[in-house]
Amino acid sequence: MQIGFIGVGLMGGPLARNLIRAGKSVQVFDLSKEAVERTLAVGTTGTAAASVDALAGCDVIFTSLPLPQHVTGTMMGDNGLYAKMKSGSVHIELSTIDPQTADSLAQAGAKKGVAYIQCTLGKTPAHAEKAEEPMFIGGDAAAIAKLGDMFKIIGQPYNVGSVAASCAVKLISNMVGMTNLAVLAEGIRVGEKAGLDNKLLLELLTDTGARSFQMDVRGSWIANEDFAPRFGLDLALKDVRLGMEMARAWGLNLPAMEATLENYKKASAAGFGKEDCNAIYKVIGK
Repeated sequence: MQIGFIGVGLMGGPLARNLIRAGKSVQVFDLSKEAVERTLAVGTTGTAAASVDALAGCDVIFTSLPLPQHVTGTMMGDNGLYAKMKSGSVHIELSTIDPQTADSLAQAGAKKGVAYIQCTLGKTPAHAEKAEEPMFIGGDAAAIAKLGDMFKIIGQPYNVGSVAASCAVKLISNMVGMTNLAVLAEGIRVGEKAGLDNKLLLELLTDTGARSFQMDVRGSWIANEDFAPRFGLDLALKDVRLGMEMARAWGLNLPAMEATLENYKKASAAGFGKEDCNAIYKVIGK
């Protein structure tokens, strides 16, 4: 089986490396020469592709790209890869995209005989490097069953059924997580007005119903004014925006998350987009 990988950056790179470590034949393409070299350095079964089109003959193609339009631009249209891939091949999309885009990709692929699998990733590059990345998989059932052993090489697969469900799990996770972070930032601001030291407040809240993953991870970073990017604010904004577009398309009214989206927009506009998403604290209450 010949595997192609488009996008071997923070998330795609670790998964491609896992396949190469396992001895799979993998061709990789990325605009970053450094990213390609880092990926190929882990084994002898990986090769660099000169272009996206050079991957058209692969049996399976992964895409891990920043935005939905990057994926559709690469795969769809008269000059997209779907028009050049062989019938019976499989496209596995790893990016965080909305269900509507994923459905359009699945439909476009099907017209060309290409099976579509959405494989949304749940945690961090560090988890991906160790093949511990949760993968929420949905789409073509026959293709998923056929590639089951491959998914186990690169991470921890969970078959959630549909393409929409695969997209939704990650978007829901980030919408809830980023809303929790915004609420935590609001609480810290209230504590400051009350004269409480931030570190003491967080310590006291740890044994209450206010405790959350975001408090455990990012609370101390806020208290220490540490805004170094782990998960960038602009990336958080992108995911919350996609999630809200998904919810609106399904007729849902989610005012708390809508307010969170506006706060992330405000923080990005204020120039904090390249900092960690905890930099939302800088605009809360302002």
